[in-house]
Parts: sequence; structure tokens; C-alpha cells
Amino acid sequence: MLKNVPHQLSIYSVLYDKIPSNHILKIIAGNVDFSFINELLKDSYCQHLGRPAKEPEMLAKILILQYLYNLSDVKVIEEARLNLAYMWFLGLNPEEDLPDASLLAKFRKHRLKETSVDDMIQEVVRQCVEKGIIKGTGLSIDATHTQANTKKKVPERIMKHLGRRIIRAIEKENGVIPAELISEVPDYKLIEDHNEAKQKMKSYVEELIGKTESHVDLSILPNSQQAVNEAKEILEDPKFMVQKGVRSLVDKEARVGYKSKTDSFYGYKVEFAMLPETRIITAVTVESGAYVDGSQFEELYQRSKACGLPIQEVYGDKAYFRKPILDTLQTEAVEAIIPVNACVYKLDESRFSYNKDSDQWFCEMGNHTEKKVRQKYKNKNDVYRYHFVKSHCVQCPQRLTCAGKNTKKKVLRVSEHCAQYYEHSQLAKSDQFKLKYKKRASHEWKNGEMKRFHGLDRARGYGLKSMSLQAKLTALAVNLKRIAALISFCGHAVWKRMATFAVYRRLTPLFRQAG
Repeated sequence: MLKNVPHQLSIYSVLYDKIPSNHILKIIAGNVDFSFINELLKDSYCQHLGRPAKEPEMLAKILILQYLYNLSDVKVIEEARLNLAYMWFLGLNPEEDLPDASLLAKFRKHRLKETSVDDMIQEVVRQCVEKGIIKGTGLSIDATHTQANTKKKVPERIMKHLGRRIIRAIEKENGVIPAELISEVPDYKLIEDHNEAKQKMKSYVEELIGKTESHVDLSILPNSQQAVNEAKEILEDPKFMVQKGVRSLVDKEARVGYKSKTDSFYGYKVEFAMLPETRIITAVTVESGAYVDGSQFEELYQRSKACGLPIQEVYGDKAYFRKPILDTLQTEAVEAIIPVNACVYKLDESRFSYNKDSDQWFCEMGNHTEKKVRQKYKNKNDVYRYHFVKSHCVQCPQRLTCAGKNTKKKVLRVSEHCAQYYEHSQLAKSDQFKLKYKKRASHEWKNGEMKRFHGLDRARGYGLKSMSLQAKLTALAVNLKRIAALISFCGHAVWKRMATFAVYRRLTPLFRQAG
């Protein structure tokens, strides 16, 4: 139950006068109203029953401090007890008690949902947009990787642990292990052939599951039933045996991803949208390490639009050169500052050029197409076959190298989206495009900041939900830090007047000397 008791300052609150006015927490609290958090999370509390709960706004602020200074649950409570600025930011008197550190875990797990943190990020950005602190018309989108908080294991070792879990669960609930289940566990390390070792361990676990279901009444042993079901689910996954599925029983949602052809990682991918001019994050999504960049583009784009900024340009790397993304931006009348991906657009532009008005292709020798035929496929994109003028090709000196020895004219096969890609590729060659694309570099700076100073290089907990909350709370914390920096260094509101007055005082003697 939430209590609505007005906060009253004590006599000891005069100690807060020692906090400098330009402290980062004072700047944040003076420009961002966090009272919306209570209204946002009120449905996760009982309105009339139960003991009075700690205020959600205060608990959310503790989490902000935790991710702002990269502290653990226990450490942030210890630091807050000794730091006047922390206590002032939390809205408490210096002598008041802080909640136990275990309450933060309960708050994250039971009260704070992923959508709630999304709404917090959106509301903070919206407030600053209305006040004129945040401006910009561009939106940059990129993904970064985060290591899982556990090591990846080979399937043989995972299957050994699955069998051990089943035996231990039965022993704990049943009190005794049936004699039929007692057997020697194969030592997979002695088997040199990796595939043979996997099949040996798989046969052992499947045999153990069969004996368990035959000789044990699992209907009265819920934990044992859960262990058996978990083992079945993992073994039935076709990706498991080829090491593309579950790689750890501690974190079953982490996956292996690739940063390059030879460099892999085990964990999650954090994809976020950011304003490149001000480096403010507007939306965040988290998926497993096997995630393909750009799959959640629509969600990121719509959440960024809801912040109240007019988006006129979208920046992305080659991974975002995809037909659905380009179509969305074209529909929204947004300029796509995305370089051409050679894996998607494979046409050699040094040999062929396209005229969209006449829908014709021209070769390097000046010949043009006269006919277009659409070739349909059942399970992939259609292809257009452009036929060049036969009489021109016959007389062309490049016919043998271009069309081939046994053909008299060139037939150019292009995908159905090739014309759109060609137009975009011409824009990507312009100096204006290259100059704009340099703004995307700020996205890499933000990746480095969150990993180096705020702990996003490694997951704090286990599972997709825990990683999602970590990434979004980190984004909220770095946003508030950036907002304070914009106000301090870019001169907003009172700070701008103070800076102007300081400059005037410094320049006045110079004006007098000049006069």
C-alpha cells in the first residue's frame, strides 16, 4: 500500500546547504521532475491493503544512483548513508533510515517492469525536450554486445549437469534414489571425438529420463518433474547439439554472437536509439547474442518519436541497409543516412547505371535495355531480367567478356528492389551524405561510456529480463548525466544567465581600457 504523507524537513536538513549548487544531482533534480514515477508504478501496489510501502520514486532514485556510479545494491545503500548529496537527491532528511539493500532486488523483480523503465526514459526525454534542453532532428541506431555473467559450456558438460540435477531433485524430494537410476556417468573427457562424446552423453541423459518416468511417480515430486521437463526441452532443441542453443544452465537465455568472422562473444545484444547531436538515448531493446541488428527497428523508432522530437534523419551502419527499414523511413519522409551493404546490393555500378524515369539500365559501352521480364520464385524475392538491345551487343567489342561466348546479347538479372537500392547508392556517394554520416560516430562514444564507466560490458544478473532492466536503467542514468552536462556547459536557463554575467564581469575591464 502506498502512503501519501507529505515530507517535512527536519532541523538537520540545514546540512544540505553545504552541497554546491552546481553538483550533478542538484542539476538533475532541478530540471527533471521524478514525481511521475509514483503514478507510473501505482498499479503494481495494492491501493488499500498491506503495510505502507517505500515510495517508488525514492527506490527508483536509488537505482539511478546505483547505475550512475556503478555500485552494487549493498554498496549504494552504504554510500547513501554517508553522502549528503545522495540523501538530498532521495528526498530524505539526514537522520532518516534508508531501506535494506534486499528491497532493491524485490523492487526490480516485482514492481519494476521493462515497459515501466521504457516509460521513464521516454518521460525524462520528453520533459527536457519541452524545456528546450534537448534538441535535434537526427536519430542514430546501433547495437552493442554485453558478456553474460557466466561461462559458456560444451553440450557434454551441460548434459552431465542435467543428469545430476534430476538425481539430486529425486533424492531431495523422495528421500532415496531408486536402485534403477544408479549408474556410472560416462566420462566424456576420455573420448577424443567430440561428436561421439556428445552422442554418448545424450544417450545417458535420455536413458536416465526414461528410467525416471518408469520407476518414479513424478506427479507427487514437482521439482523432479521440473528437472525432467527442463532436460527434455534442452535435448529436443536442434540447436543444442550444434552449440547454437543453451550453453549454460545458469543463464539459459544467453547465446553466442559474432562481432566479426573470427571474434565471438557469449551474452546479449543491446540495441538503442540515440540523438547524435546531444547524445541522449531515446529507446532501448535487449535480445540474445544471436540477435540480428535492425530486427527491432520499428519499436525503437516509434518510441523515439513519442519523445516529442521531429525526426528528419536516421543514421545506421551497413547492418541497417534493409528493405523494411528503408521502406519505413521512406513512408515517414525521413532521410536514411545508411551506407550501402554490398551483401544486399551486389550490382557493379562501374559497368551498369540505371535511369528510373525510363526504367532502363545502361552498360559502360552505352547500350541500353529494351525489355524487362519478371521472374517469380516461391520462397525468395522475385528477379527482373533486363534484355539489352541485341543489335548493339553483337557489334560491341566487349561482348565476349560481358555476355559470354555462346550468347549474342546481355541479360542483366537484378532483384526487385535493385532500382531503389541504386538510387540510395548514388546518394551515399555524395559529399553531403559522407559529412552527415560522421555524426554516427557519437554512438560509439556512448557505447564506450556505458561499458567503461557504468558496467554494461558484463551482465549483473542472469536471464533476458535482468539484462534488459540493467541496460535500460544504465541508459536512464547516462541520460541524466548527459542532461546535467548539457545544462552546465551549454548554458540553459539560470546557468546561461550566470555564465553570461560571469563573461560580462571579465570583459568589462577590457572594454574600459579600450575606451
